[in-house]
Amino acid sequence: MLALVGIYAVVAIGVPWALGRYRRVMACTAALVPAATAVWAATRVGRGELSTRAVWSADLGLVFDFRVDALAVVMLLLVGGVGAVVLCYAGWYFARSERLMIGTLVAFAGAMTGLVLADNLLVLYVFWELTTLSSFVLIGHPRPDRKADRRAATQALLTTTAFGLVMLAGFVVLGQAAGTYRISELVADPPGGAPARTGVVLVLLGAFAKSAQMPLHGWLPAAMVAPTPVSAYLHAAAMVKAGVYLVARLAPAFAGVGPWRPLVLAVGLLSLLVGGVIALRQDDLKRLLAYGTISQLGFLMVLLGNGTRTAALAGTALLLAHGLFKAPLFLTVGAVEQETGTRRADRLIGAGRRLPVLAIAAAAAIASMIGIPPFLGFVAKEAAFEAFAHGGPDIAVLAGIVAGSALTVAYGARFLHGAFRGGTDEEAGDPWGLVVPVVILSAAGFGAGLVPGALQELTGPYAGTLRADEPGYELALWHGLGLPIWMTAVALVAGAGLYAAFGRTFPGRSARPWLPDAQRGYDAVVGGTMDGAHAVTRRLQIGSLPVYLGVIALTVLAVPGTALVAGLLRGTGPGPPAGGPRAWDDPAQLVLAAVVIVCALAAVRARGRLSAVVLLSGAGYGMTGLFATYGAPDLALTLVVVETLTLFMLVLVLRRLPERFPPRLRKAPARIATAVISLCMGGFAGLFLMVAALSRSTEPVGPGYTRLAAEEGTKNVVNLILVDLRALDTLGEITVLAATAMGVASLVLTGPGTRRRPRPRGGDAGEAPRSRWLAAPGRPPLGGSSVLLEAVARLLTPTILVFSVYLFFAGHGRPGGGFVGGLVAGMAYVLRYLPGGRRELATALPVRPGVLLGGGLGLAVATGAAGWALPGGEFLTSDKLAGTVPVLGHVEIPTNLFFDAGVYLLVLGLVLMILTTLGASLEEPDEPEGADVPGEEAA
Repeated sequence: MLALVGIYAVVAIGVPWALGRYRRVMACTAALVPAATAVWAATRVGRGELSTRAVWSADLGLVFDFRVDALAVVMLLLVGGVGAVVLCYAGWYFARSERLMIGTLVAFAGAMTGLVLADNLLVLYVFWELTTLSSFVLIGHPRPDRKADRRAATQALLTTTAFGLVMLAGFVVLGQAAGTYRISELVADPPGGAPARTGVVLVLLGAFAKSAQMPLHGWLPAAMVAPTPVSAYLHAAAMVKAGVYLVARLAPAFAGVGPWRPLVLAVGLLSLLVGGVIALRQDDLKRLLAYGTISQLGFLMVLLGNGTRTAALAGTALLLAHGLFKAPLFLTVGAVEQETGTRRADRLIGAGRRLPVLAIAAAAAIASMIGIPPFLGFVAKEAAFEAFAHGGPDIAVLAGIVAGSALTVAYGARFLHGAFRGGTDEEAGDPWGLVVPVVILSAAGFGAGLVPGALQELTGPYAGTLRADEPGYELALWHGLGLPIWMTAVALVAGAGLYAAFGRTFPGRSARPWLPDAQRGYDAVVGGTMDGAHAVTRRLQIGSLPVYLGVIALTVLAVPGTALVAGLLRGTGPGPPAGGPRAWDDPAQLVLAAVVIVCALAAVRARGRLSAVVLLSGAGYGMTGLFATYGAPDLALTLVVVETLTLFMLVLVLRRLPERFPPRLRKAPARIATAVISLCMGGFAGLFLMVAALSRSTEPVGPGYTRLAAEEGTKNVVNLILVDLRALDTLGEITVLAATAMGVASLVLTGPGTRRRPRPRGGDAGEAPRSRWLAAPGRPPLGGSSVLLEAVARLLTPTILVFSVYLFFAGHGRPGGGFVGGLVAGMAYVLRYLPGGRRELATALPVRPGVLLGGGLGLAVATGAAGWALPGGEFLTSDKLAGTVPVLGHVEIPTNLFFDAGVYLLVLGLVLMILTTLGASLEEPDEPEGADVPGEEAA
């Protein structure tokens, strides 16, 4: 099942890249994956559950649990079937330039599939947020001068993500109370008491926001600025169903918990009724459908959250029916808008005559929505009326859903009247690429209603897991002249009356003041949050780095510092080992320590910026020597390269700063406070390290790592830890490095005053002649050209690159590895940059730094995922690939070498990204207008 989600990711990237020129072929090819998912789900009907597990890190409890049961099959049929049809529709709807939308739709389908299959609360949350991110991209897709798109996308992101975090807190509460995060185990043995009550309330808040329940519904009408395929898929069939699905998934366990049923019924009925009222007043057809969706989602909340068998039968049937009538209605609006240029009902005349097949298909979808037999919507609503037709408190719920059904009839009639009213003399001609998908989905809603037995087989197993209220009830087209059929008739008649009274006029009457204005509420919350953030920022972020560092230092001294001193004064903890601490093991350490101290003190007193930087580097190189004398050559080698790179970067930055520090402006008390805080921090750090070293009460871990290294046949323990024993930590660290590099590029290249200059088409007429040593003429970043530096750079760069490759391969048995190898390779390009600037660097670069960053991280993740292919393997499980190679003979390659290669590429990309972005910032002011700047493209 994890492989299925991976296939979506591959198709989302590969198909638009390979078939981008042929948008219709591309869209239909991409639709094969969700279609195959729906077919696979259909083969699982009546075959019981299927579970699988992929282990990420068993020791940390990080596992991917997936499960297919009856409820998951229903959702997969909906997500896959509707997704395939919408993708084909998108091939005719989108222009060729919008192929990114196709790929993102496929990515969303994969995220939604993972959400449905997840049998772990934390895994479900990951896919939950992936659907949110996909929705953000799809709603706010780039179009010129469309600020409304970006605003709507941001509103959807903020609303669903904020309450998604609330839901995550609920997951943690439930998981900790139950002792497991596996959903099937949680449902089989749910926790009770206060943790259960607290957890379900938090989870329901997240579900209400995702499914646009009132008063958290404002993001859904705003999202109607999105293209029609997005609205039809995300906001009718898939994403908005996630909250409903979560409620249905947890209802067997928590429907009896105190707050669950009152909260779900109250919010669901409120959304059902108010959403229907607002829909009846809309002229924009998509906004009408949006409020209608809110209303129908409220209906689903009531049914699937009620916790009874009949309500669950009705809910799962309506879940399918809603996707099969609301998605084609959204697609209908898209086709009408494409043909007429508007989707406002008060401006549409004659679309029914121009698009007759589309009008018939839309009428069929409306018939299912309002519950006309023999459509699937009728079957579902009959079961819904039956679920609450037993008297007692259910009478109020029954009255609410009958009223909501009447409103559905009214705004359904308003939709048909507004979209297709009037006549026209124009020729009829349906755009078949946009009409056929509508016909397919509407016909599916009709056909599913004709086979209630198959629908019972599909939904019955899930409904059987809930409290039995009517054990013998089954889905059917006819149950006799009972209360449900009379309620259907009442809803139809009342709905017709509401339409006649309130729904026939265009434009419609304005909404009553008592109706909630979610948009105004959202604006007030966001505005208040921003005002509060600005107020706090004005008081805390005063723009002084010394003050910030002073606050951090004082906090450290006040909390762990006082605890350390108090513990030493009380004499708690183990005493010092026999013989006491040693001052040094080698006289060279004393000399190096003196170098570090002298350089640090001199840097404090230095008045010139360059002198201070050089002295700081001297302190760093002294620490490098200390590492070497203590038997840590890997750390020493890495630190010397880092110090050298840091020195180069600082010198480049100094080019834009004054040569000397400004005169001291602070008064003596401030300088004294700074000195005291610095001395105390230094004393705390030294004292803490000494106490930690002398207070060891157990055996050190080093010998254990040494034994493991011997078992693995490697001599470099540090590299073994990085790429094998603690590879998950390394993966997290390089992910942070990649994010840091992108953050640096964003800050430097998009900050105030930055600008992009167009690359000249015909070359620069005044360009200097090509240098004898450099590949491209450019301005040195430090000013002035040096033939000696150019020659050294050209001659030493290949040697340094070869040395970096040697360090990479030597890391198995000698000092080296991917991290230090990537740093050394970065040094080679720094050497090319110094004499030639960004032009020389761009010419020397084989690929863009972003490709190295992404490729390195992708290779590391792919290597880890390959561990799942091994028998009983986990994520990042290592193995050896053995074979006979001509000339070389028998060769064994550990798979962690590929992980280390990812680290190498990513670190190299990090160095180049920072170098090129710094170059873009430092060289740009001196470049003549219209200059050729290849470094920007590299960045």
